[in-house]
Amino acid sequence: MGSFDLPKKVLLQVVTPERSVVHEEVDEILLPGTEGYLGVLPGHTPLLTSLKIGEIKYSQGRETKFLAVSWGFAEVLPDKVTVLADLAERPDDIDVASAEEAKARAEAMLKDPEADFRAAQAALEQALVRLQVAAKQARMPR
Repeated sequence: MGSFDLPKKVLLQVVTPERSVVHEEVDEILLPGTEGYLGVLPGHTPLLTSLKIGEIKYSQGRETKFLAVSWGFAEVLPDKVTVLADLAERPDDIDVASAEEAKARAEAMLKDPEADFRAAQAALEQALVRLQVAAKQARMPR
């Protein structure tokens, strides 16, 4: 590889404290950074960013995949992105009924003046992202 050659792919690694969720070469990645969504292509400038509750979107050719993610960090290098997340779930791993229950609990907490508003808001956001990612995968052709 010459000094000006850019990598053609990016290795995406997503891990949680429990397991490795993704280890794939991809063409592009969209990450939910705490300052906004961040797009990554091969050859991206190195950086370290914190992640919020959101959706990781990545593509390989014409195939697009999604992950629900909550909190963590991403290290971006020209040829590799490593995500260390508290929670990361593939659409097939998401229990929709459980996410619906979590959404209902969070909505009830938000109506309770004694509840921790920030915790309830984060729980609601996490449930909504999980449901959104599960729904996107359900619409994708198999």
